[in-house]
Amino acid sequence: MSQFTIPNPNCQRVVDLTQIYSPNAPHLPFDKPIRHCPAGLRERDGFLDFRVDMQEHSGTHIDAPLHFAERGISVEQIAADRLTGPLCVIDIRERAARDPDAGVARSDLEAWEKRHGRIPRGAIVAMCSGWGARYRDNAAFFAEDGAGRAHGPGWSLAAADLLLRERDVSGIGVDSCSIDRLIAADFPVHHLWLGAGHWAVENLANLETVPQSGAYAVVGVPRIAGSTGFPARVIAFC
Repeated sequence: MSQFTIPNPNCQRVVDLTQIYSPNAPHLPFDKPIRHCPAGLRERDGFLDFRVDMQEHSGTHIDAPLHFAERGISVEQIAADRLTGPLCVIDIRERAARDPDAGVARSDLEAWEKRHGRIPRGAIVAMCSGWGARYRDNAAFFAEDGAGRAHGPGWSLAAADLLLRERDVSGIGVDSCSIDRLIAADFPVHHLWLGAGHWAVENLANLETVPQSGAYAVVGVPRIAGSTGFPARVIAFC
């Protein structure tokens, strides 16, 4: 059984970092929208339930190493003690407002540590770019240019490499749709991060409402055998 530290029971706020799943949720052109169809009907079956059809990487979701690493672990193989930890929020909202291709840089991590101390072991480090507020507006969320190319902030390779090689963090996250900037070719951060056996979470919400340091996060995800990713409920204790 995995062991992990319980968050401070005296926490003052619990913040849901999860976007709402619905057919109107933004999705990439090669993905299909979420479908929510009646399955059991009260008048026919005596109860009501629905069948939900969605891709593994819909809405707020976790990326397991298997998503990009051929021999990587799948969702159900991620240890429970790696799905919870101190939450470190890297705020790049000001830069992302000017540049939709902004990325978390190594200097952002260094500046965070000057203010708050070394990123803790087992932390979950999340980019707050302000993109979560765009989630209900598909055009704004993907910020397409005149040539039809999507734009969105993410992690730089240098920043991800620092966390991978010099900090023993559990996972990284973003409030955009990808840990890679959408203009990045060939998913370099996905290959580096997931290829090293770490997980990531995308499409987070409400990161601007939690402190940059001092919160604690839990990523709740079903143990679906062989899954490369799955929708997740992410909670912050502040």
